[in-house]
Amino acid sequence: MTAWATVLGAPRLARLLAAAGFPPKGPTPAYRGLAESTRLLVLEGRLGVGVRLPAERELAVALGVSRTTVAAGYQQLRDWGYLTSRRGSGSWTVLPDGHPVPSGGLDPLPPELADAVIDLGCAALPAVEPRLTAAFTEALQDLPAHTRTHGDHPAGLPALREALADRYTERGVPTMPEQIMVTTGAMGALSAVRRLMADPGDRVAVEAPSYANVLQLLRRDGLRLLPVAMGEALSGWDLAEWRRVLRDAAPRAAYVIPDFHNPTGTLVPDEQRGALAAAARAAGTLLVVDETMAELSFDGEAQRPRPMAAADPGGAVITVGSASKAIWAGLRIGWVRAAPGVIRRLVSARSYADLGSPVLEQLAVVRLLRGGGWDATLAERRRRLLGHRDDLAAALRTAQPGWRFDLPQGGLTLWVRTAGLSGAALAAEGDRHGVRVAAGPRFGVDGAFEQYLRLPLTVGGDTAREAVRRLSLAADAVAAGASGVAVGEVFVA
Repeated sequence: MTAWATVLGAPRLARLLAAAGFPPKGPTPAYRGLAESTRLLVLEGRLGVGVRLPAERELAVALGVSRTTVAAGYQQLRDWGYLTSRRGSGSWTVLPDGHPVPSGGLDPLPPELADAVIDLGCAALPAVEPRLTAAFTEALQDLPAHTRTHGDHPAGLPALREALADRYTERGVPTMPEQIMVTTGAMGALSAVRRLMADPGDRVAVEAPSYANVLQLLRRDGLRLLPVAMGEALSGWDLAEWRRVLRDAAPRAAYVIPDFHNPTGTLVPDEQRGALAAAARAAGTLLVVDETMAELSFDGEAQRPRPMAAADPGGAVITVGSASKAIWAGLRIGWVRAAPGVIRRLVSARSYADLGSPVLEQLAVVRLLRGGGWDATLAERRRRLLGHRDDLAAALRTAQPGWRFDLPQGGLTLWVRTAGLSGAALAAEGDRHGVRVAAGPRFGVDGAFEQYLRLPLTVGGDTAREAVRRLSLAADAVAAGASGVAVGEVFVA
């Protein structure tokens, strides 16, 4: 058992079990239905690994069944490898030996396969042209003024820091350039924040599911991840669970994606943002907010919640942003927005990792922000993503009517529940049919979300329909038991 485990109350587990189909319909015995629903909750990430379940008597009362039924259900879970018990300590959820644990994305699709394989492992679109090239062309005119200097700007070019600060101010968060540090992409920003704010062994609360590459970064650095399940049907966060985890576990930091969450697409409402910021502040937990998807709303600025930093005037929220999702993945410019004192510490510590981000790319982002190219690019990107979303959703509803998903109002991803099929098996079989997908376990802690796929909104029209056709062939093979066992690695972005 981990040094700290979530203790789940009987009433809450009863509600989760009801949502997962308990009591069972038909001839299935109640104890087996209890075990199957609990197993499903673990695999989907709605019930985390390492969660201590309520005592048999308490759960029996909450469910309105006999204690014998609960005892038999718990024993079935132990037999399947999803529950372990210790006298005097209780019972808590685990995963069976050999269950795939997500390792994060590895290799991109080899160039020689690009024409033969539809790659849905990477949530990134081609650049909007000619705007991007025009921004770089204009940036070259600005470059000579900088080549006469040493070119090292650990905090970022002053012009870009000012432009980003103005952007935050326009979005409702008054910001000074001294509150901005420019980084090499959002991952560079998150890595810098991690080095300064958390040490190996520290607890970090994360959403379940969450962005695969960040989970891998945190694991690699020896941090102990505490998953907190997302709300149902794009509803936002489970605030009661967040408050309990923050209060009982006192994590050093928490990482969240409130804007068109990767992978679920959830847009967290304003009131939840303020509530979580207050709970983190009360617990002494640093709140790291990933806003890389924040400007990819399909309806533009209409009814968009304010940035989370607006809910925390005390400066305990650290925000990370990037041009890579909004403009182009090859434009590796990110940033951190935080209190001036935090930025000074980040800049001071940066010299041990890198001395700054490429000057020409920073100048191109300045040109985009100041010249109107940023907003024009976003408008085109939003239009394209909305079309892709609708095309992909229509193809899935026709070819796989049993699969379930909620339509996001922005972002780059569709989070698909696969009607009991293994996401890992679908990913492996998909490779054989010429479509690469990222399996759900990559976005969970300790192998959760086995029955999910993340499908990025990167293709539309005939390509989207062909991708779904190939994925359906893979699904047929998996359902027939013909799929191979190996899990292919997919580059996840």
